[in-house]
Amino acid sequence: MVAMTTAEPWPEAGRLFTVDDLDRMPDDGRRYELVDGTLVVSPAPRIPHQLVLAELIVVLHGASPPGLFVVPGPGVRMSDDTELIPDLVVIRQDQLAARRVTRPPLLAVEIQSPSTALFDLNTKKAVYERFSIASYWVVIPDVDQPELIAFELRDGRYEQVAHATGARAFRAERPFPVEVVPASLVAGLLPD
Repeated sequence: MVAMTTAEPWPEAGRLFTVDDLDRMPDDGRRYELVDGTLVVSPAPRIPHQLVLAELIVVLHGASPPGLFVVPGPGVRMSDDTELIPDLVVIRQDQLAARRVTRPPLLAVEIQSPSTALFDLNTKKAVYERFSIASYWVVIPDVDQPELIAFELRDGRYEQVAHATGARAFRAERPFPVEVVPASLVAGLLPD
């Protein structure tokens, strides 16, 4: 373990953060993301969030055609001053070797937490749209009323193409045909 002072990762006064600054952030379980040079720090995802993520990975992996891969939590670098960490992405095989995803994934998914709800549906959605990520899904893992909201890029803008709730299936065609039932993603969770 390397000791790090608080001042080490910070840029000098008056300079915005860059993706290179992210490499000096502490490995403390938090998510360090950048939007136009502004640092955004989120708490580590909780166990229910991770269980929903695991269920979704299984569903997507089972439907994924050869050459496409479901990858949890990679850094997606949009520019020198913008990098986000989606909960999962679908990428092509030629993107697997890099440290970060630097070309638009075919799909980015966020599993909403109470602390990230506005960020996921506003800021992240706008950044993913700007980076031309073809499909963006937001999963709301509420045990009583789980939801999946799907957006697809049309003429450079996201259009909502589905809003599945409970046991109602979402049948995606992009990035590949797959059926996702929000209720099955939260089936093992207990109400708060």
